[in-house]
Amino acid sequence: MRANRRKFLSTAAGGGLASVPLRSFGAAIAPEVAARYRKLDEVLKQPVLKKQFFPSPVMIETLELLRLGNSFLCRVRSRDGAEGISVAHSGMNTLYPIFLRNLQRFFLGKDARELDLILEKVYIYQFNFRYNGITLGLPLATIEFAILDMLGRIAKKPVGQLLGEVRNPEVGVYMATEWREKPVDESIKLIQGAVAEYDVHALKIKVGGLMFMTTDMYAVGPPGRTEKIVPLVRKTFGDKMALYADSNSFYSVPEAIRVGKLLEEYKFRYFEEPVMFDHIEEIKQVADALTIPIANGEQDNSFYGFRWLMANDGLEIVQPDNYYFGGLIRSMKVARMAAAFGKQIIPHMSGGGLGYLYNIQFVSCVPNAGEHHEFKSLRTNVRFECKTSPLKVVDGKIKVPTGPGFGVDFDPDWVGKHQPVKS
Repeated sequence: MRANRRKFLSTAAGGGLASVPLRSFGAAIAPEVAARYRKLDEVLKQPVLKKQFFPSPVMIETLELLRLGNSFLCRVRSRDGAEGISVAHSGMNTLYPIFLRNLQRFFLGKDARELDLILEKVYIYQFNFRYNGITLGLPLATIEFAILDMLGRIAKKPVGQLLGEVRNPEVGVYMATEWREKPVDESIKLIQGAVAEYDVHALKIKVGGLMFMTTDMYAVGPPGRTEKIVPLVRKTFGDKMALYADSNSFYSVPEAIRVGKLLEEYKFRYFEEPVMFDHIEEIKQVADALTIPIANGEQDNSFYGFRWLMANDGLEIVQPDNYYFGGLIRSMKVARMAAAFGKQIIPHMSGGGLGYLYNIQFVSCVPNAGEHHEFKSLRTNVRFECKTSPLKVVDGKIKVPTGPGFGVDFDPDWVGKHQPVKS
């Protein structure tokens, strides 16, 4: 009994890689849905990292978290002296103890060629699955990025080639805007300013209020704001601008359907998180009632929600966050699941000094990438140079670096100012 439980935890808790019994809420699953589950499970079993680029073991000798004020870096070194560095998400300021106490030791002495397996097993180490979500995913992704950077430098290949084939050497972007708490006229001016700063042909607006729904509705957006801003954004930017909308889980099913029909009328491309992000049956209800594609996944921390929604045809666009979800390898598995059923991936991009770089490197190698991907700005305090891309938005796209690893070199003096963080 205990051995069987241990075997279950080593697969299911590590991201849902085991087959879930094919019953749903006490009812048998239809044969066609069961077949879709089996197909998804086969996809999840397939390795991502291309081990053939590494004929010899790449043993992880040291793994450090470095800090300069609120700036965090992860630096990994192999036993043979190879090195990789990643820039942490801003949330590391809160979550660094998880890095130090729950993750760091597990990676030491491991062969980095086995990164797929390591990323599964680390969820079991010290019961880490209890911290599932951004708490575990963010520091785990930071470590994975550094290891991938090191492996790319060893193989002399960009990260995209380690995880797949580079299909998108340039990545189209949309300007992600906020300001849902502002009056409509002020919001439009702010959106215009954000769009004018970069050469973009797509943008995303916020509809509804904040998903925790405070009792004072004016604190999250005046009544009728969505109904006013949706047509006004289309009028302001014209038919050539690709428009997307995100409610951050604000609506009930009936309200999401009502707003979704408004978005359809004004030719928006997708509706993101129309209802609470983990209410998977409600997401499907909205998807079934609308023609506009439904996107979801920013808050997901396991494969289960994606798996259910794809098996039951409950969404068209998957959106794992490469930081929150625990790294590019895990996100690639979601992308492959989506591709198996003709669905797109448009990963969410959260904060971080080089979040856009990790995002475009990932998008470069997925075959089912959407046309536009999240972008907030190029502003960063990270000191680096990129020899193979200007890292600018040109005609709505950013050229993906082709140098080894993630394709950037950090200023050694700036890195040297960071000091190791101790537990």
